[in-house]
Amino acid sequence: QVQLVESGGGLVQPGGSLRLSCAASGGIFSFSGLGWYRQAPGKQRELVAAISQYSSTDYPDSVKGRFTISRDNAKNTVYLQMNSLKPEDTAVYYCNVAPTPMAYWGKGTLVTVSS
Repeated sequence: QVQLVESGGGLVQPGGSLRLSCAASGGIFSFSGLGWYRQAPGKQRELVAAISQYSSTDYPDSVKGRFTISRDNAKNTVYLQMNSLKPEDTAVYYCNVAPTPMAYWGKGTLVTVSS
């Protein structure tokens, strides 16, 4: 059974940093591209970082140069390092398969960027 458990969110001031973690189980990790998605209030969920099974990465322009995705296959964990955070980064962040996510989603972790 697939499980995705996100952690590491919190309240941070603009310009600050956070590191998110996602522990995955259920056999998907080593064979899939993975990604971090976010959903802000009133907006659709969007993909903000993706990493292939070969560790190539991709980002939209909105976070490029500020966010870094990485994966540790031995720990079945994917990370998102977020630097230079902006108020518009405020959202619930989720991990999932990328670029086409599964129907199952974890609970996510809330990131709030505010002074």
